Amino acid sequence: MSRGVPAPSTDDVTESKILLAEYGCLKEEQKTRIGFRDNLLYFTLAATTAVVAITAQSGQSRLLLSVPAICLILGWTYLVNDEKISAIGYYVRDRLGPRLEELTSAHGAVFGWEIYHRNVAGRTARKRLQTAVDLFTYLVLPMVCTAAFWISPVVQPLLLLASLGQTLALAVLGWQFLCRRER
Repeated sequence: MSRGVPAPSTDDVTESKILLAEYGCLKEEQKTRIGFRDNLLYFTLAATTAVVAITAQSGQSRLLLSVPAICLILGWTYLVNDEKISAIGYYVRDRLGPRLEELTSAHGAVFGWEIYHRNVAGRTARKRLQTAVDLFTYLVLPMVCTAAFWISPVVQPLLLLASLGQTLALAVLGWQFLCRRER
C-alpha cells in the first residue's frame, strides 16, 4: 500500500449502495425521457399546425405530405422513448427491487411507488385515453392531411405513390401504438 492512500473499506462499497445508485441513475433517465416524450407530442402538434398554415397560405397541397413524414419520425421517437420508460419501470420492479429486498431482508416492496401507482383507480381508462390522443396525433392528423392532398387538383403520380407509402408506414405506426403492452 502506498503512503497517504487509505485502504478501501469494505463498508464503502456494498451491493445495496450500488443498487441504490443504479436506481437513482435509472430514475433520472426515466424522468428525462418522460419530459422528452411528452414534449414530442406538443412539437408534433405545432409542426403540423405550421405545415397546414403554410399550405393554406401558399395553396400548394403537396406540402401536406410533409405532415405524415413529420408524424412518422416523431411518432416513432415517441414510441421508442415510451418503451424505454416502461423498460426502466419493469427493471426496477422485477430485478432491482427484489434484489435489494433480498439484500436488506426488507418485508414488502422496497420501491413501493413502482407498484402502487399501477393500481390507482382509473389508470386503465387514462391509458386508453392517452392511446387515443397518440393515435389522433400520430395517425389521424397525418391521414387527414394525406386525404386532403388526395382530393386536391394537383395530385401527381409520384407524389401519390409516396403518399401511399406514407399511409402504409402510418398504419404500421398506428399498430405499434395499439400493441403497446399494458404498463
